[in-house]
Amino acid sequence: MATRARIGIQLKDDSVLSVYHHWDGYPEWLGRILKTHYNSKEKASELIDGGDMSSAWTNERWGSVNEYGGQMKEETAEYGPQYYSQRGEECPPRYDDSIFDYLEKDNNEEYAYVWTINNKWVCMNMNQFDNTKKPEKVSIPSGALAC
Repeated sequence: MATRARIGIQLKDDSVLSVYHHWDGYPEWLGRILKTHYNSKEKASELIDGGDMSSAWTNERWGSVNEYGGQMKEETAEYGPQYYSQRGEECPPRYDDSIFDYLEKDNNEEYAYVWTINNKWVCMNMNQFDNTKKPEKVSIPSGALAC
């Protein structure tokens, strides 16, 4: 089962450009990956420019289609994002008019990340499985992961 997330970048006018992230969206993994490998506005922007993704940090890439029509994955030596566009899908970044719009949309994501105008990553637990709670800020653990 996936831990779905959304990764965004807050623009100067308070709007947010964001993408969907499918696997391992919890702060202990995706949060640390973002802080380690996408730790500047330029790197965050480049990650988001690729569109929706399966994972922000993997050595797997989309490969050939198997006999049942499923997409095969191939390992590479290089780590980076695995975008859905790499398998032919059109999944461009989503634009929201404000940070509030970004957080208010119910997209079934469990976490929302945003590179803020203060040049840091912030993580929100969207409380997807508890309708009585609003999104709440959670800390991203320190320390890089392997690779």
